[in-house]
Amino acid sequence: MPGLFATLKYVRYSRNHCLLLKHSRFSIMKVLSVICLAILALTNAADVKEEEDVLVLGNDNFDSVIESTKFILVEFYAPWCGHCKALAPEYAKAAKALKEEGSDIKLGKLDATVETSVAEKFEIRGYPTLKFFRDGKPVEYQGGRTSTEIVNWLKKKTGPPAKALSGVEETKEFIGAQEVAVVGFFKDQESEGAKAFLETAASMDDVVFGITSDDAVFTDLKVEKDNVVLFKKFDEGRNNFEGELKAEAIKTFIQGNQLPLVVEFTQESAQKIFGGEIKNHILMFINKKAGDFGQKLEEFREAASGFKGKVLFIWIDTDQDDNVRILEFFGLTTADVPAIRLISLGDDMVKYKPADRNMDRDTVKTFVQDFLDGKLKPHLMSEEVPEDWDKNPVKVLVGSNFAEVAKDKTKGVFVEFYAPWCGHCKQLAPIWDKLGEHFKDNADVVVAKMDSTKNELEDIKIQSFPTLKYFPKDSDEVVDYSGERTLEALTKFLESGGKEGNGPTEEELAAQEEMLKDLDGQDVDEQIDEEFEPEEQEELEKQAEGEAKKEEAKKDEL
Repeated sequence: MPGLFATLKYVRYSRNHCLLLKHSRFSIMKVLSVICLAILALTNAADVKEEEDVLVLGNDNFDSVIESTKFILVEFYAPWCGHCKALAPEYAKAAKALKEEGSDIKLGKLDATVETSVAEKFEIRGYPTLKFFRDGKPVEYQGGRTSTEIVNWLKKKTGPPAKALSGVEETKEFIGAQEVAVVGFFKDQESEGAKAFLETAASMDDVVFGITSDDAVFTDLKVEKDNVVLFKKFDEGRNNFEGELKAEAIKTFIQGNQLPLVVEFTQESAQKIFGGEIKNHILMFINKKAGDFGQKLEEFREAASGFKGKVLFIWIDTDQDDNVRILEFFGLTTADVPAIRLISLGDDMVKYKPADRNMDRDTVKTFVQDFLDGKLKPHLMSEEVPEDWDKNPVKVLVGSNFAEVAKDKTKGVFVEFYAPWCGHCKQLAPIWDKLGEHFKDNADVVVAKMDSTKNELEDIKIQSFPTLKYFPKDSDEVVDYSGERTLEALTKFLESGGKEGNGPTEEELAAQEEMLKDLDGQDVDEQIDEEFEPEEQEELEKQAEGEAKKEEAKKDEL
């Protein structure tokens, strides 16, 4: 391997010298840059292993592959992750399809549990995480999890917004290959309608678009004038656009028809469900193996027909282990199903519960219409108040006794909002107990906790775990605690009445913002290259990453 080793040393040497020469006016800089990239590409081609047409990336080859590959989708995975295992065959199938087409789009994968340097650099927090690199610049992958959806998303990101279709056979083949395909029929592709169609196509990544001006295609598919048609392999099979050909109207038409009237919630459909524009969802929780499953699903479907484009109708198989967390989120158990719930997505994610358990068509229709008419009150989960809720130094709060305790202005009340499965909450638990013990004899202070997976509050929305909030004595203020989670820091914070030890002050935050404004527009990486040797730069970056990780550890996102 001496030749390869020498080549790698040369690449590294050339990289450094390219940086040193970056301000030179001589054209030799451009020559060296081209040589660098050429060598990187050769090294990449010779040295990167493939598994089922997917490039295997690691700490040693990641940068060179990204730099030398114009388009590449990278999966950051963990070997033990169930969702990663489910994605693997579809991911490989997508890589194979692109390779057989001769596409210059590549797919890669990186074991984030082993190749930790790269994983930390891109702040990988969950698995699988997919990032698409175009000319070395990453964006989050927003597509589906099937091979077809992966390929379609990548082609959309790297090609024209709509495929040019010529001839009946090509058009039918295009439509037949997709679960959903949208075709623009325009005799003049420079017309305002065609431009609006292409604008819509460019803005939507989860649908495949084609465009044609072929008279034979118009005739065969029974399109009489310029129009947009959505073809699908479910429900009525085809939807013709009606109205003025404006981009927003076309987009609304597609969003209202691209999903089945009733959608099963799966890992594959989740992206379309949550990524779409319809934010009102009614969910039917039911065991697919139940004897009345077919009847209830049909009644649910009949109820859905009048709310197309307004409310998304979704059913969830409660027999699937992956769906247990969703049941918990709505305060349900398998003993409660079948059941109906409605949720309005947004910053607050407001939930609604029917007055009774009747799930026939008319009851569901009335429930949804009452929601749209603003007649329903939000449903807030609450456990029963435990008999011994105030027995221990740390008081146990639930939805129904929260206001009485936390908003008692005769005391300062410090509350931990936690989730039983949260790792950071488990780490905080013994410290929180000691904090309660420390203040148990202080009549002016209450230390409390609330399980936010089973209890909800109308005026306080918890977005991450653990969340710590302080309700000061003689005040309507609510103080969000963001300081260190040590007994010393928490004690200091409480003893000061919430005035000390709570992270940066407003003045400090303002100063930080000003500093960022001063840096805005400057090439910070360029400054580092000029002022530090490579070894010094690497050490500084490690220190910065370490500090960032410490800060990140203070939050455990939902």
